[in-house]
Parts: sequence; structure tokens; C-alpha cells
Amino acid sequence: MTVNIGYGALVLTFIVSLYAIGAAIYGERNKKPRWVDSARNAMVLIFPLLTISAGALILLLVNNDFQVEYVASVTSRSMPTYLRVTALWGGQPGSLLFWSWLMAGFASAVTLRKWDRDREFLPWVIVVTLATLVFFLLLVVFYENPFVRMWQTPVGSVLTQIFQPTGSIPYVPGDGRGLNPLLRHPGMIIHPPLLYLGFVAFVIPFAFAIAALITGRTDDRWIRITRRWTLWAWLFLSLGLILGGRWAYDVLGWGGYWAWDPVEISALLPWLAATPFLHSVMIQEKRGMLKHWNMLLIIFTYDLMIFGTFLTRSGVLSSVHSFAQSAIGPLFFAFIGVTLIVSLYLLSRRWDELKAEAQFTSWLSRESLFMINNLLFVGILVVCFWGMIFPLISEIFTGQKVTVGPVFYENATGPLWLALLFLMGVAPLSAWRASTAKSLGRNLWKPAVISFLVPIILLLTGMISMAAILTFWMGAFVFSVTLYEFYKGAMARHKRAGENFFVALWTLMGRNRRRYGGYIIHLGVIFMAVGIIGLEVFQTETQGSLALGESLELGPYTMVYTSLSEFDTDDNRNVARAVVEVYEGDEFLTELYPRKDFFYESQQPMTIPGVRSTMEDDFYVIMADWKPITTKNATFKVYHNPLVNWLWVGSIIFILGTFVAAWPEKEDSPKRAKKSVSASEKV
Repeated sequence: MTVNIGYGALVLTFIVSLYAIGAAIYGERNKKPRWVDSARNAMVLIFPLLTISAGALILLLVNNDFQVEYVASVTSRSMPTYLRVTALWGGQPGSLLFWSWLMAGFASAVTLRKWDRDREFLPWVIVVTLATLVFFLLLVVFYENPFVRMWQTPVGSVLTQIFQPTGSIPYVPGDGRGLNPLLRHPGMIIHPPLLYLGFVAFVIPFAFAIAALITGRTDDRWIRITRRWTLWAWLFLSLGLILGGRWAYDVLGWGGYWAWDPVEISALLPWLAATPFLHSVMIQEKRGMLKHWNMLLIIFTYDLMIFGTFLTRSGVLSSVHSFAQSAIGPLFFAFIGVTLIVSLYLLSRRWDELKAEAQFTSWLSRESLFMINNLLFVGILVVCFWGMIFPLISEIFTGQKVTVGPVFYENATGPLWLALLFLMGVAPLSAWRASTAKSLGRNLWKPAVISFLVPIILLLTGMISMAAILTFWMGAFVFSVTLYEFYKGAMARHKRAGENFFVALWTLMGRNRRRYGGYIIHLGVIFMAVGIIGLEVFQTETQGSLALGESLELGPYTMVYTSLSEFDTDDNRNVARAVVEVYEGDEFLTELYPRKDFFYESQQPMTIPGVRSTMEDDFYVIMADWKPITTKNATFKVYHNPLVNWLWVGSIIFILGTFVAAWPEKEDSPKRAKKSVSASEKV
């Protein structure tokens, strides 16, 4: 019964979505608002319908209904209940249903807003949003159905179908294969939902952009409507990327958080398109410029989001993150091609109507520096995209899949990231419309002098890595500029309103959350850059096979191997766990417990490192191999990761800043918005 309810709700959602698309188009073309309203009501309905479907699948997972093929493939009797729930996105069919459910939530939510001022957008937002949803529902209903059951025929073969074939009986395995061990880490439980939230949320600004192109609204109204949607989408995507990095650091045994894996990059690409979009929309709002550019960026963000889902789900590129292979790859490719061609066609039709209302007047103006910032982001995007698809291109033309390693990405993108860091310090101090070298220099010299002390100190202390010195210097420069902006704004209000300095600062941030939230994000980026450089430049490693009592030395630390145990657990794992003592000189610091878990159901291992963490560094120990329990010899791989925890602290600050910038505010009236824009241009 649960299977029939879940599958029935899924099919009904598919039908209702198709109806809503047709009703919206018919109502708009024939000027019949009641049909558009009917489409809107249908769009609201799809979320509760898909909630029933997703809830039914969760119920099947929690109750270990192993006749359902998907349940048998991702759960087992030994798994705790919370892991059975998260198994909803632990395999391909379930994750596609989960993606569709999240998309339905955003689709239903956007229809509940007030449409009085923007009625002409409504039918086309419905069409674009639900066309995306229909594509994913098509995959779930006809290709990757999570409700398919297993049936045994009279001759003993097992069939997988929704409904019972004639002459067959239900086939129920004694136990399931269990969830992939790599997906049982807390970071991986939260990482996919946040990444998917970021992906699906970007459909909303894309839908409004396409609606603007179709209706001929060439002003910035669609940007103002979707500003918060875009910020929240960017927040979710950023959180997903950060948690994915933490998962990699804790589980995969890379000794790091990022390995330029193809699926990692595929999730980064829409972020690299959305980030310049968030910057350049401010130029369109304030100066009426970059209209073509913003349309291109949101189109590419949308299609890169679909492309990222395609790479993860199709298995076309081998990756530790890609958990499934199937025949849906060509369908994804076709959908990406169709949406990209249609979007660019609509943009070409409105190209002349999207002319800028102003021109760049100075290379040092804020809008010019924002544009350079955008071009740097796009440069990084192009490098990453080329490196990611190069194996496919090489296979097509040479028959061999030649992969591109981390060295390529780091060498090609490193200077671009450094230039972006520099612009983060310069752009806030430049003026809108016109800015001269003299006026900019007058604003920059104090932060520049303060920051210049950093490379001097680093050189005097013996640091020789120019990459590290330049990055720390740029980080200090941006840090100084950002604090200077907070100080300058708060002092101006303190003198004008007579408020306490800290009250003035709080009020200032509350009244311009977008600007000061952005500054907090910049501070987070600085701390993250410190952690990245610490790991990329100063990381050291060693390995060795040790008998009990033997030691390894790395950096200031000595590791002594003291014991090894092997045992089975209640959740059907075999655990081999070493105990090592960590010393700094003669001082005992801590015990670490690196281990290997082997899951009997899935026949897969999982590596759990032992880590001693401080803000100064991490001492990171992996047990790579061990001998039978009689000899107790073990092989260890050990990393010394200086400053890596600044990355995680910076990530928290980064997310906090995004919350500040995205926190809802009352929508300005047109008169007040115009006054606000004029005031901001004087800054």
C-alpha cells in the first residue's frame, strides 16, 4: 500500500505539473487570467503531493521493506533509524526524488508571494520552474523509480517492476546491502541536502530572468524580486561546498579538504558563475549597466547547476563522489542543450532592448573594478570547466581518457584567486561613476601601510615561499581595508547622531545589511585563505610501517605506536583500531585512534583518521594497512597540516556574513528605493 501511495503521488505530481505548464501558457496567450490562476494553484499543490511521495519512501526505508529494490540497495537491519532516513538521498533514484521534492518546495513557495506588481511574470515563472521539475520527474517516474519492487518468477529469476507480473511472487531479501560507508559521516548527511538546496534555489532567479526576456521587461525589477532568493541559494551552495570539504578531510584520507575531483569541481562551477552575478547585479541596480552580462551569468549558473547534477548522477566521469552510473546521462545532456539554446535565443531577441543606461567612465571606478572581479571569476570557471571535461574530449579524439591533475588547477587558478583577493581590498574604497588614482590612493594608503608590515615580518622570520608571503600580504591588506570601512562608517554615524560607537556600528549594519554582510564575508574569505595557504604550501607528510613501540617523526611532533585491536560492532562492522601517542619534544600531548572500519553488508571499507587539532596546526594520522593481529605491525600515513583550522573558522564567518546579507528586509517603495540608490552612489 505504501508503495502504491508513494508512486501514485509521484505520477499525479507529474500530471499536475504538465497541466500547470499548459494552463499557464494557454491563459497567457489567450488573455484568460483564470487559467493562469489555475496553473498557480496547481503549482502550490505539487509540494504536498511530492511530500507524500517522499514521505512514503522514507517510511519504506525506516521499516526495512526490502522488497523495494531501492530500500534493499541502501539500507540494512543494522543501520540506525536516522541513517535510514538519510538514505533517501543515498542512491540515485532516491536522490532524484529528493531533488524534485526540494524543487517543488521552492516552486510552491514562489507562487505564494504577492504578484500584484509583477503579474506579467507569473505565467512564465510557472512554465520555466515547472519545466525544470517535469524533467526531473520524468527521470524518476520512467527511468530511476525508487518504488520499483522485486518479484520472483516460477523459474527463480528476479524481476524489478512496480506492479506484480503474472505468476510471480514477492521477493524479499533477508537483509539489505546497507548505505555506502562514505555517506555515513555527519558531514555527508548534511552536505547533499544543502548542495541540492543551492542548486534548486537558483531555478527561481533563472525563471524570473527568462520571464523578463519573454515579457520584454528590460528594467531591473526581476533582479530586485529575486535578490533574496539568489542570496539564499548562494548561501546553501556555499554551505554545501564547505561541508563537502570537511567530509573529505575527515573521511577520504586525502590529508586535505579538496583534491580537484571532477564532481567537486562540478559543484563549484555554478558557485563561480553565481558569485560574479551577485556582484554585478548591484551595478545594474545602481547604474543600469551590465544587463546582458547579468542575463548570461544567471543562464550559465542554471545550466551549470543542471550540468553538475548530470555529472554526479550519470557516472560519466569517475569520481569518489559519484555513487551511481545509469543511462540518464544523454537525457541530462539533451535538457542542458535545449535550455541553453532557448535561453540564448530569448536573450538575442532582447539584446538591443537591454542596452546599458550608462557607460564606464573610469577604470578605477567601483563598477569597473566589479567588472574586472567578474572576469576573474569567469576565468577561474573556464579553467575549471576545461580541466573537468578534458578527459571526455581526450577520449573522444584519442580513445584514451587523460585526466588533469591538481597541479594544473592550482597553477592556472592561483594567480586569479590572488588577484581577486587584491580587488576585495581595492573595490570598497573606490567611488561609483568616476574615481582617480589620486582619490583612490588617498583612501588606500593607510590600510596599505599597515598591511605592508606583514610581509616584512614574514621575511624577517625566515619565510621564503613567495606564494605564501603574497597571500598573507593581500589578506592583511583586505583585512585592514574591511576594518577601516567598519570604523569609518561607525565613526561618521557616531559624530552625526551622537550614538555610542558600538551602537552606531550595530545600527549601521542593520540599515545596510547587504553591504556590511558582504564585508563580513570578505573577512571570512581572509581567514579561509590563511588556512588554504597553510595546507597548500606548508603541509608535510611521511609514512612508515611500524611495530609496537616504534615511532615516526614529522615536524615538531613524534608519534609512538602503542597498540592495535580488532573487533566486531553491533552495527555489523569490523573495526581495526590503532592507538598512537603524540609528543612534542618530551611533552606528551594526546592519544589518537586511527582506524579502518569494514562494513559487512556493503563489503566496503572506511578510513577514519586520528587528528589532533589546534589553531596552529593539525597532526593527522591514517592507518593505511595492518598485519594480522598476531604480529600487530601497521603502516601509517601522517600529515602535518599547519593553519588548516583557520579555513573552518573562516567558513563560519563567511556563512555568518551571508546570513547578514540575506536576512529579509521590508521591500522599499519605489520612491524610497530611488532615494537610497542616490545616497549610495555618493559613498
